[in-house]
Amino acid sequence: MRNGSWVLLSAVILPALAYAAGADTPVKTCASMKQLSLPHASITLAVTLDAGTFVPPDLKKDEKLPPLYKSTPAFCRVLATLNPTPDSDIKVEVWMPAKGWNGRFRGVGNGGFAGYIGYSGLAAAVTQGYASASTDTGHATTDAEWALGHPEKIIDYGYRAIHEMTLDARTIVKAFYGDAPKRSYFASCSNGGRQGLMEAQRFPDDYDGILAGAPANSWVPMLTAGLKTLQTLDKDGYIPPAKIPAISHAVLAACDAQDGLKDGILNDPRRCRFDPSALRCQDKETDACLTPAQVDSLRFLYAGARDAFLKLLYPGFLPGAEEGDGGWADWITGSEEGKSVGTFFVTGYFANMVYGKKDWDFRKAQVDNALRRAYIKTGQAMDAMDPHLKPFLAHSKLIVYHGWNDPAISALNSINYYNSVTADAGETSDRSLRLYMVPGMQHCGGGPGATSFGQSDADARGDADHNIFTALVQWVENGKAPAAIIAAKYRGEDPAEGVLMTRPLCPYPQSAKYKGAGDPNDAGSFTCANNGD
Repeated sequence: MRNGSWVLLSAVILPALAYAAGADTPVKTCASMKQLSLPHASITLAVTLDAGTFVPPDLKKDEKLPPLYKSTPAFCRVLATLNPTPDSDIKVEVWMPAKGWNGRFRGVGNGGFAGYIGYSGLAAAVTQGYASASTDTGHATTDAEWALGHPEKIIDYGYRAIHEMTLDARTIVKAFYGDAPKRSYFASCSNGGRQGLMEAQRFPDDYDGILAGAPANSWVPMLTAGLKTLQTLDKDGYIPPAKIPAISHAVLAACDAQDGLKDGILNDPRRCRFDPSALRCQDKETDACLTPAQVDSLRFLYAGARDAFLKLLYPGFLPGAEEGDGGWADWITGSEEGKSVGTFFVTGYFANMVYGKKDWDFRKAQVDNALRRAYIKTGQAMDAMDPHLKPFLAHSKLIVYHGWNDPAISALNSINYYNSVTADAGETSDRSLRLYMVPGMQHCGGGPGATSFGQSDADARGDADHNIFTALVQWVENGKAPAAIIAAKYRGEDPAEGVLMTRPLCPYPQSAKYKGAGDPNDAGSFTCANNGD
């Protein structure tokens, strides 16, 4: 989960919002940062790089250098190793513009099992005037084998590395510029969204604003539900990729027009009442129908996993997200030739973090036992479900977003967490918390909807109406609470190819409603309203 739409890396910020106070040029040389003394940390490199000269170490020989790196300004690159425990080996990079610093700091998160530095996020941040930092969270591989027999490394990955990175990076920034950052922000998606919520819950003074996308914050229940999914889809219950299009077409035929537009996008999939039995094979099995076992599997995927006492363990996946690149065949059902991404995470987590056995077999696991064991072994380190955010919301702002079509992390998880926070925080939540649900968006991006809204460095829009991160900055610094965010779908990967459509993203519980007239590809043809209004 290092590249593409799986990882939230950064967002664009208008120069007009740059912080006027504070030094924008260094008061010390970059090389002198090598001599800086930090508790439980050592700086291994401090060097100034000229504009456009950085080449990411993981760039393949036949891979072209992305344009983002060619546009970076001159910056001071500091590498550090953090050792908060004897078994910790946390690598951190801090990048600081050689001039034009906007007085802010931005933390860069990780997707998946981490194990990498977010170079793209760092490059985008310094280009936009930020001092920034990223960490591999204590290991150098993107699988989970590093966790086997290393409980302290699990804690580093769970929450400690991001917190230690934040503290040490701001110390380095202050030493370099002679002034501490006036504001600090964190933005990331998936596991990075979990990292953001963990920061808000455990370390409420670390950041002034957090943008958390599709957060994997219900870690233990989510992956235990994933275990039950693997067992459900094993053998007779397996749904091959050849049958996914038939499921998708049946769902859209039943529910697409419910929101007033037949456009291949379910505006609020919760309102879809598609019955999987409608696809039951009546005669010979074909790719256009499902066997009884496959019907049961589909019902399970929509309904969610339950424990032995029939209590909902984790919400199900919503209809409308089945087909396409990055859809169910990639994340959930897998293919005959290869395993799904979900299989990778479930087996990696339970084998290395919970059971401590490389040869752990999901087929032999008892789900309720796995759940209890997972909570004991990793619950405190991994789950970020605490709804008590008052200490953070009292002085900071939090924006959460999630794609309705997410096949990796149920969109209902973010709604459930948002509701728990608002119930706990009361009026404070309205002053400091927003949730945006994105129709037609898959995991952290992609999908048939308008999914470009400033949540990644690939999106060039910079004004607050089109940029969710810019809206967060304005909220923190100018007190302007965000309303609708205008999202775009481009004709191709390059925004220069033009816009295919725009849609408003409305603060939950509102959603975009078609006015009944006007161009359905124009955001102006929609209004934000509560469901049923």
